[in-house]
Order: sequence, then C-alpha cells, then structure tokens
Amino acid sequence: MKKIVVFLFAIIICITLTGMVNASQIEMEYENGIYHFVLSGDKIKKQIHFVSSQNLITNKEAHAKGGSILTINAGFFDPKNQKTISYIVNDSQTVEDPLFNDSLMTNPVLRRNMQKILNRSEFRILDCDSKLKYEIAQHNANVDFLCSVVTSAQGGPQLLPNLRLEEEFFIVKDAEGNVIRESASVLHKTPRTLVGIKNLAKNQQEMHIFIVTNENPMDIFEARDLCKKYNLDTAMAFDGGSSTSLNYKKIQVVSTQDSGDTGRALKSFMIVQPK
Repeated sequence: MKKIVVFLFAIIICITLTGMVNASQIEMEYENGIYHFVLSGDKIKKQIHFVSSQNLITNKEAHAKGGSILTINAGFFDPKNQKTISYIVNDSQTVEDPLFNDSLMTNPVLRRNMQKILNRSEFRILDCDSKLKYEIAQHNANVDFLCSVVTSAQGGPQLLPNLRLEEEFFIVKDAEGNVIRESASVLHKTPRTLVGIKNLAKNQQEMHIFIVTNENPMDIFEARDLCKKYNLDTAMAFDGGSSTSLNYKKIQVVSTQDSGDTGRALKSFMIVQPK
C-alpha cells in the first residue's frame, strides 16, 4: 500500500512540475500601458500557430476557437472584402495569399508598388532538420538549407535590425524627401502589436511580444526604440491601431474605444495552444 501511495505521490509531483515548466514558458509583465510577453524554450515553438478565418472574427472568438493560451492579432487585411493583404502559412501550407485579393491587385497605386507590399516582413517558425527556430525575414527571402517554413504571418514594417518604411511601402516620399503617403499610421501614435526575437547562447531563442495599448500609443519610431530597449536582434510590427488585440488567461485587450466592445473583427491571428 505504501508503495502505491509513494508512486501516486511521485506522479502528482511530476504532473505539477510539468505544469510549472509549461507555465514558465510564457512570462508577462505590464507597465505603462504595455503588455510584454516572453516566450522561451523549444517546446513552446510547437504550440505556436498562425491561423486565419474565412470570415472576419474577433480575437476573443479566435482565442476560444483555437483553445488558445495566448492569442494576438497578426496580418493586414481589407475589411471591405474580408480578404488578406498578408501571407499566412499554417502546417506548411499557404492559407492566405494577397494575390487573390482583387481590391489589392486592381488598385493602380498599390499595383505599381506590389513587389514592395508582397515582400513585407514576416515572422516565421522554421523546421531545420527537426529543430524549430524563429526567424523574421522578408517574404521572398530564402530559408536556410534543410529548413522549411512551418507557420508564418506577414505584417510589417521590419523594425530591427533596420527600419524598412519605404522598402515595404509604408511611406512614400517625394523628390524633396517629404512624406506624401503613409500606411498603417506608422508616423502617428496608435496602439501597436509588435513581435521580436532575442538570440541567446547555445542556439536558444526567445520570442518577445509587445501589446502597446491606448494608454501609451506609439509611432513606429517609438515602437522600434521599445524593441531596442530589450536588446532584440530582430523585430517587426503586425497590424496595429484598432486591430491591436490580446487574449491571455482572463486578460482581454482591444483597441476599439466603446465600453464593453469585444474588439474589431480580424482576419489572422497568432495562437499559442496548450500542447
């Protein structure tokens, strides 16, 4: 009988410790209107997925549908036709392709700058000879030998190591250097969803997520400086403004202003599933 009790006690301890390990893979701090998440360890990379919805849904709905621990908004989209402006890959398959967005392809200004838009930065999880790793790169950038993209979401602009505003068609300047076109309110203070990577010793990595709320809105230069403050090696933005959304445990953040609002309906999300 004592052996059975000891055995059961050992199992309980093992389960408890496992839960502690899983819980410690996501750390969160909140300060001055900014939620900062750090996702650490190799196991959690298997739990991260970029997903999309055929019809626009809120972050809260995606969180519940995916059975997610943590859900944030991801790529850009057209709210009028509900089609994507960003590439999304899940389970190694392209599930959202902006080339199928008629409004994007028929707009004469956007069409002239299509290569910049299609090559915007994306956050990738790569399978490199059975080892997963994070990467931020332009969409057309080749992956390393023996690597393949498991899941990814495009957004932009790239923040670190270099800010790519003109290269990714977020601003356009005239011959005198004056900004004559701006996208995604990059030059204005607004809520932001930011993601970045910190490379550690022994080929370990951390994923950092910043949800910049209405309490402390930032322009894109301030967003870049926030990522610099945490010594991130690479960083980029996802869709922001009224799209900025977060669900984590009992925390829900939306950037729409109405009291009790469940948030803007969105196209794509990053979810972190329990296993």
